[in-house]
Amino acid sequence: MTQNSSFPSMATSKEAILKNAFSAAVAVADPQVIVPQFLAKIFPVGQEPKGKCLVVGAGKASASMASALEAYAKSHWPQVKLEGVVLTRYGHGSPTSFIKIVEAGHPVPDQAGMDGAKEIFALTNQLEKGDVLIALVSGGGSSLLTLPQEGISIDDMRKTTEALLRSGAPIEEMNVVRKHLSAILGGNLARVAIACGARVEALLISDVTGDSPADIASGPCAADYSTYLDALNILQKYDLDDSVIPGSVMNHLKQGLAGEKPETLKDSDLISAQVANHVIATAYKSLEAAADYVSTQGYEPIVLGDTITGEAQEVGVEQAALARDYMAKGVDSPLALISGGECTVTIPADVKGRGGRCSEYLLSLLAASSDLPRIAALAADTDGIDGSEKNAGAWFDSAVRQSSQTAGLVPEKFLSAHDCYGFFAELDALVETGPTLTNVNDFRIILLDK
Repeated sequence: MTQNSSFPSMATSKEAILKNAFSAAVAVADPQVIVPQFLAKIFPVGQEPKGKCLVVGAGKASASMASALEAYAKSHWPQVKLEGVVLTRYGHGSPTSFIKIVEAGHPVPDQAGMDGAKEIFALTNQLEKGDVLIALVSGGGSSLLTLPQEGISIDDMRKTTEALLRSGAPIEEMNVVRKHLSAILGGNLARVAIACGARVEALLISDVTGDSPADIASGPCAADYSTYLDALNILQKYDLDDSVIPGSVMNHLKQGLAGEKPETLKDSDLISAQVANHVIATAYKSLEAAADYVSTQGYEPIVLGDTITGEAQEVGVEQAALARDYMAKGVDSPLALISGGECTVTIPADVKGRGGRCSEYLLSLLAASSDLPRIAALAADTDGIDGSEKNAGAWFDSAVRQSSQTAGLVPEKFLSAHDCYGFFAELDALVETGPTLTNVNDFRIILLDK
């Protein structure tokens, strides 16, 4: 699903406008376009890598970043020998010749991810003074780079991740815990390279609010602001105690709090170090690209921001109220309300659920806007996978709403069962792109007409 940079003429339907806007948001974060641009800035002509060039990385976009880097190096650094390992989610691979691509479990880590992370850690430890480490990092890297600290098993990490997912903890808080259990996250990868005397250049595709390098995939090459105390407080906040969190994890965090384990990388560790983190794509840039597109279709774009978080169902209700406010003021020209950010879905222990945060938000919006029958909307994850199924998200317009009523589908029943996928599947209103090989968080758009 791609969007040409020269926007098409007037779309023929609301569905086309919604999907084209999403395509524009995804296209501006395409690693094949942006990675070469930034490599040219980081390594100007005459300043190409001189020693060994080790390429490592993790995330849903990282394999595509690796293939883009290889293509650039072939043309611009023919004398540089590339090697390395990059981890990505199953189904998100991209062809490479020299950089090994490992597909692994996400969001719950598995053995393939742990084995790949071990290989990355070992290769980084072999760097020497004058060598260059290029880290390709994108959203999803936290769970893929699962290399637990000594004494913590992969099964213990898996149980901890599952408990955090079910608790409804936002991704930022989940990552604080994972950083303090990892030998790679929280700047620990850069720490290894620094000790070897190597230069570190990290290219980051952001899927987090604020776009802080410390938060993108839990910052394997960035100084970390959080502490062991923060991690323990987060577990306590969600009542995650010894009954659900493995003893090895709790013991490690408590030992860290007592000063018996080293903290994550801090700014003081980077004095005199050759470490740079470059954020090459962000959610806000993608929202702006969608705004540029809808303006060609006669809609005035209103970008609400890329930091909207909270329970998906609550955000849906809030944005329905926002749309209602705009309509009450009187819409002189068609409006497009565009937003990003990552919602959460808290699922009760006895509910399985089908779908993800984007389609749950959208179903909530549909249910809360019954008095606005003409609005149209789409919500989708820019990585192409929304939660537990294979769709990127879903969409609706007045015709889809009418079809749901004709079919007797009650949105509230599907919401209570957390089966937003089932609702939109019945109406043929899923957004299905397959893996997009990038990831700049969630995308939401609401179209309001006169």
